[in-house]
Amino acid sequence: MYPADIAEGLKLCRKAKWNQMEPDWQIFLQNSPGACMVATFQDQIVGTVTTIRYGHSFSWIGMVLVDPVFRRQGIGQQLLQEALQLLQAEETVKLDATPAGREVYLKLNFVDEYPLTRMNLMLTEAIPNYTRARAILKEDFPRLIEFDRNIFGADRASLLQWMWEKAPEFAFLIEEGNEIKGYSMGRYGHDFIHIGPIIAQNIVLAQDLLIPALNKCAGSPLILDVLHFEPEWMAWLKEIGFTEQRNFIRMFRGTNRFKGVPENQFAIIGPEFG
Repeated sequence: MYPADIAEGLKLCRKAKWNQMEPDWQIFLQNSPGACMVATFQDQIVGTVTTIRYGHSFSWIGMVLVDPVFRRQGIGQQLLQEALQLLQAEETVKLDATPAGREVYLKLNFVDEYPLTRMNLMLTEAIPNYTRARAILKEDFPRLIEFDRNIFGADRASLLQWMWEKAPEFAFLIEEGNEIKGYSMGRYGHDFIHIGPIIAQNIVLAQDLLIPALNKCAGSPLILDVLHFEPEWMAWLKEIGFTEQRNFIRMFRGTNRFKGVPENQFAIIGPEFG
């Protein structure tokens, strides 16, 4: 895949009703030049797959898209095989699968790690904000990256920097003294604002990070991809108006040595990034 192919990738996103925008494709190609693929038929792009290497910890497969007209012809399977070939030297490969996609990935030696749920909300009025969160500043990034690396399990500095530059209004952190205790970010999409990641040492901090981000979204639809480790988190989200949209399963192939601390990940960036 090359930058000139982004327009066709966006067409596939719209056909699939996916939320990605042009900057999302750009960051895939920026982070993984030569490692994102397209499938073509008579010079027409009919499918895509992206890969991202997160340092020496693990790699990620995302954006497995096939034009509806060309589905059930093995194109998605071939794209996955090409991605796995590109990543054959990697110790661990991860992805977030739909329940239907899971059956395909099981045959490729992926195993389940944990479930996630996409939740959506249309906030009609602001929530009272008495939280300790403040806006993330450029000078916070060295500490923020170290904090994130320990919990996510890998270095994704360039991706987080990109998110902050594109949508600083959704970026908040909480600190005590000079120690970061949690942070949140978000990005714009075609149909929804996508809030995530939310990384925090406990549920109270996660709530304090989400509220100011939500208030920036008042009047706009938004989504949140949440982990299931904290039942009170799911219950609170429903209490403030979130509803469940669909489920994913995080899967991996390989050793999975760099698990991070999923219990402190209250929302992910999105299935395409992890």
